[in-house]
Amino acid sequence: MKKVILSLIICLGVTGVAFAKGDANAGKGKIATCIACHGASGVSPAANWPNLAGQGERYLVKQISEIKEGKRKVPEMAPFLTQLTTQDIEDIAAFYASQTAPRGVTGSKYVSLGKALYRGGDTKKGIPACGGCHNPNGKGLALARFPHLAGQKVDYTIKQLKDFREGYRTNDGDTKIMRTIAEKMSNTEVEAVANYISGLR
Repeated sequence: MKKVILSLIICLGVTGVAFAKGDANAGKGKIATCIACHGASGVSPAANWPNLAGQGERYLVKQISEIKEGKRKVPEMAPFLTQLTTQDIEDIAAFYASQTAPRGVTGSKYVSLGKALYRGGDTKKGIPACGGCHNPNGKGLALARFPHLAGQKVDYTIKQLKDFREGYRTNDGDTKIMRTIAEKMSNTEVEAVANYISGLR
């Protein structure tokens, strides 16, 4: 638990880094290759691709940049990013961040466990409350680049948690904050949290 708390402090300590905002209007004209998977307004038509609408701009810039650079492995997406400039990435991020995040639904069987983990964590297993970083309502902490989770696709969230748990996704920084948490979660807990998150608003 101490390691997790220290990780949070370290991560929050980088929020003062300078950040150039993109142009949302310009970004709207640069999303042609994004639409098929992520939708024109950032709401994905597929269960396994993430909604981008309402996502934090800083977070989007970080993820798109790191996928382009190979720091985050998304082989299906990387080829579409090779020609994007830093300005393009910032503009696309600004556009999707300006869109309205969708609302999802939490299946009744997941409410109890999902809510307990998201709001209170599990002290016995050393799992901190998800809401500590991602906000009690799932809207994230934009300055810290902690993502907006409310309304996110269930299948996508499950995959990301499992990828962190198994070490396939490693772009959570040197503190390994998400990997440290996810490796303590069972499949049932992962599914419960992902479903609970989907219904947050």
